[in-house]
Amino acid sequence: MSSLNLDDFTDLIERPDSAVRRDAEAHRESRIVPPGSLGRLDELGEWLAAAQSAVPVRPVERPRVVLFAGDHGIAGLGVSARPAGTADRLVREVLEGGRPVSVLARRMGVPVRVVDMALDCDPGSLPEDVVRHRVRRGSGRIDIEDALTLQEAEAAFRAGVAVADEEADSGTDLVVLGDISVGGTTAAGVLVAALCGTDASVVTGRGGQAIDDLAWMRKCAAIRDALRRARPVLGDQLQLLATVGGADLTAMTGFLLQAAVRKLPVVLDGVVTAACALVGQRIAFRAPDWWLAAHDSGEPGQAKALDRMALEPLMSHGVRVGEATGALLALPLVRAAAALAAELPAAADEAKGPEEAEASKEEPKAAERAPEEEPEKA
Repeated sequence: MSSLNLDDFTDLIERPDSAVRRDAEAHRESRIVPPGSLGRLDELGEWLAAAQSAVPVRPVERPRVVLFAGDHGIAGLGVSARPAGTADRLVREVLEGGRPVSVLARRMGVPVRVVDMALDCDPGSLPEDVVRHRVRRGSGRIDIEDALTLQEAEAAFRAGVAVADEEADSGTDLVVLGDISVGGTTAAGVLVAALCGTDASVVTGRGGQAIDDLAWMRKCAAIRDALRRARPVLGDQLQLLATVGGADLTAMTGFLLQAAVRKLPVVLDGVVTAACALVGQRIAFRAPDWWLAAHDSGEPGQAKALDRMALEPLMSHGVRVGEATGALLALPLVRAAAALAAELPAAADEAKGPEEAEASKEEPKAAERAPEEEPEKA
């Protein structure tokens, strides 16, 4: 039995402040550009204001990319375009600045953090700050065995919680979440199919490198077999993650829930993050209010999970590479929405001249000053 009580998250997670969101809507309605004319940017600004409990919304100044990494034993069946046990190569390329997420993050000035949960490599080959949360070397082959023991699943979940606390305590104000894995989309497909009550073929996609038809059929069969093992444990989310998830997916689920507890907004990347979010929603129904779906990756499992959580992707560019690349592309839109919500002048200022508009901005500051003392009467 696990000592971890996931039901606590239901009580700990609150929705973003609805009163602040109403204030943000009222603020937006008074601006110079009519409401709705900026499309999703209006909605984004209001979501961010509610998450921050601030009107006008504050700029996103300290975002961070967080990537959970792991290898999955199911990759040994040839369900991925990459060889099994090679996710560590991707991690090194990210750290060395050679992956798409590295290039974009460098251009945007966003730090990237990689958290190794179950890479199939010698931990001494990677930096200590990357491997310090590792639970095991590779996750089990989920079509015939559990991905993790229950104790390992608990350790991975708690590691995700700890990473979320570390980010919140360090001042991170928005997390761009992704994964680095080989076989991770197969595990994600099993979770989505299990929680949505659908068949393997409905959620089986072609992964980041577009596997061929034969590999797709192997992947579909692997998800089907793992799904049979998942259904008996659907009532216990930690056991579900131990059975058919993996250390990286389990840690990501813990991260998402604790981020919601800490009121830290998160931008979701592709099917793996969506699957973890779906597990998180099953644990705490308010949690998805803290998450933003960045893009439609084209993976059917992602579409199914986002639909179940009523999260609408912000973009649809067909970015399948993973590693939070698609999610990071949404960051400029989030920042733009915050800037527009905070800096657009009021409609009443349009009829004023520049000097009058500037003076009206200063009026609240004058009102904040303490009144002068009355002169003493003779």
